[in-house]
Amino acid sequence: MKILYLTAGAAGMYCGSCLLDNALATELIARGHDVVLLPLYTPTLTDEENVSQPRVFFGGISVYLEQHIPLFRKTPWFFDRLWDSAKVIRLFSGRGISPNPEDLGALTVSMLKGENGHQRKELDKLLHWLQSESTPGVVHFQNSLLIGLAKPIQQKLNRPICVTLQGEDYFLERLDDRYRLEALELMRAGVSSVDAFVAYSDFYANLMSDLLRIPAGKMHIVPMGMNLAGFEPRPARSSGIHRIGYFARVAPEKGLHILCEAYRILRLEHQLPPMRLEVAGYLAREHESYLAQIQKKMKASGLESEFQYHGVLDRSSKIRFLQKLEVFSVPVVFDDPKGLPILEAMACGVPVVQPRRGGFPEIQANTSGSLLFESGDAQGLANGLRSVLLDEELARTLSRNGAEGVRRHYSVGRMADRAMSLYESLHNSSNQTLVETAEADTRR
Repeated sequence: MKILYLTAGAAGMYCGSCLLDNALATELIARGHDVVLLPLYTPTLTDEENVSQPRVFFGGISVYLEQHIPLFRKTPWFFDRLWDSAKVIRLFSGRGISPNPEDLGALTVSMLKGENGHQRKELDKLLHWLQSESTPGVVHFQNSLLIGLAKPIQQKLNRPICVTLQGEDYFLERLDDRYRLEALELMRAGVSSVDAFVAYSDFYANLMSDLLRIPAGKMHIVPMGMNLAGFEPRPARSSGIHRIGYFARVAPEKGLHILCEAYRILRLEHQLPPMRLEVAGYLAREHESYLAQIQKKMKASGLESEFQYHGVLDRSSKIRFLQKLEVFSVPVVFDDPKGLPILEAMACGVPVVQPRRGGFPEIQANTSGSLLFESGDAQGLANGLRSVLLDEELARTLSRNGAEGVRRHYSVGRMADRAMSLYESLHNSSNQTLVETAEADTRR
């Protein structure tokens, strides 16, 4: 089957959504399917072979210029090539164009308006390109903030549309009030143009069904799946130093400050011996002061030498980083619908301590590789970490359960099985509708 998958790049950042999209596309291609992974806004960045197309549609520079300068909504296409190339977009990604929802309200609304938005020219470019391509069996959008493109693409191709749901609720919460309500109404209006919605967990399926008013028959669960190559369980600890780890974007919503407070409690209140708090992940310019404040607090507690920020890690470095840890936590303060780093840590046999919210209780139910604590409670997190560090039998059980559970429930193969089952169902149903329509036309 040919599958057109539109994935939104993350401006030079390793993004869980892009990693999942690329892993799924790679697996389906290996099974003989024709998958066109088409980047929007910016090129995608992955930590394994990138199978996305070299061309970027709705290039971030063009989208930004057309939003703010009306002249650029009418410039000829050949003129846009000056800044539409992947190299130019990559060069300017993150330089003055904020990816934060706080700054993107008007642009979000415009994109959700689709053919009536300021980026109509970019939509025309995409529709023109689709004319030159063979028709896909299914079109899949990475997230529902792209739902404004569903109706014009469906009208152009007459093929089923599938949309993944993964964090849009949190994005909408951070929009200015004047844009949030309009964006939500536009998204709800777009539901009728979509044949199927995909969520990674029952929790998020229920949340987004209520938020977007999605009919039950359109909602489907396709669990996350990761390429497990290289993610071997960690070796036995070779030194007496306990290492607690964090791997995610360094941003307030990811809760690094809570983990640091829990670490302080372990060292100063529980009087555990010297340890290490190992941190890695993307740091945006706007969050440099956040990290600086954390480092300042660690220094004030006399723990500066026990805290290390490793920066951005590629795949092999990430695996080595995880395999050195004894326990792992990303104590997010929002309802995270994915939690890919949690699966990666478990795949390496690292016990995990996570907040009881979002998709984490379901991951725990499927793997039995983690402990849960009440969200935002640094003392509760400290208690969980302490239990893993001091109870060797508990640590071994969580390690074994997590590694086995991820392989059983969250492999890319299992994700591909579920995705293809959905695609084939949509494709067959669409073909049957086309046949019935043609027969009805003949009878008339």
